Amino acid sequence: MEKLQEYFEIAIDKVVFFAPKIIAAALVFWIGFKLIKKLLKLLDKTLEKTGISDTMRPFLLSIISVILKIAVVFAIVTILGVDLSGLLAILAAVGFAIGMSLQGSLGNFASGILIMFLKPYEAGDWIQVGDSFGKVQEIGIFSTIVVTPGDKVLIIPNAKITDDVVANYSKRGVVRLEITVTMPYNEDFSKVKRVIENALDPIDKILDTPKTEIGIENFDSHNILIAVRPYVKPDDFWEVTFITHQEIKKAFSEHDIQVAYSEGVELGKIGA
Repeated sequence: MEKLQEYFEIAIDKVVFFAPKIIAAALVFWIGFKLIKKLLKLLDKTLEKTGISDTMRPFLLSIISVILKIAVVFAIVTILGVDLSGLLAILAAVGFAIGMSLQGSLGNFASGILIMFLKPYEAGDWIQVGDSFGKVQEIGIFSTIVVTPGDKVLIIPNAKITDDVVANYSKRGVVRLEITVTMPYNEDFSKVKRVIENALDPIDKILDTPKTEIGIENFDSHNILIAVRPYVKPDDFWEVTFITHQEIKKAFSEHDIQVAYSEGVELGKIGA
């Protein structure tokens, strides 16, 4: 009985010692999470008023929510009297190991944050990154999804975008076609230019402003290279490209404009 009495007294002492800490920890937990919820609602309205995009706001709020909740948990652990030095050392080591293994992903993550804040482009914009051209379908934290005019889906890492030159054709609302036409040296350029202008005139999706540019771009061994630069809306890029080539070829045929061929080329029949 004496032993049992001793254990009971020890238990009572422990309860008396830990009860205030447990009650305080419970209060911090309840009040802390309530305040975090209200703070996030207030912050969401503030970010919306400042013009932060719908894509960026949930991401920022989730990060802030995690940070605040971790702070509350650390406060609770401190109130309970748990030694945090060992735990913090383990967390630091784990964080360092994860960071080293995810350097590329962290770079894409940081670039995603940069893109969302600076907004060099938005969903629906026509952009070109290196040789990749298309319409932005989605801006993610790690990558941007672009759909090409040929309906290919390109998943471009955000780090590649921030490290490269990005051409945003939708910012100005127009894009210039880069078309090159060949003309033999014995042909009259003024005549060919008029033929091209007349061929492009019926194409209603070519914009009147800015005006289409036509000029001699270069000279090669067999041809004069003529640059044809009409302006179109970004959504009409490929459609007008194909129509322009078709109409110029048709006009050259109708006006008997010759095209130079390399010497020594022999044409043969195509088998079945």
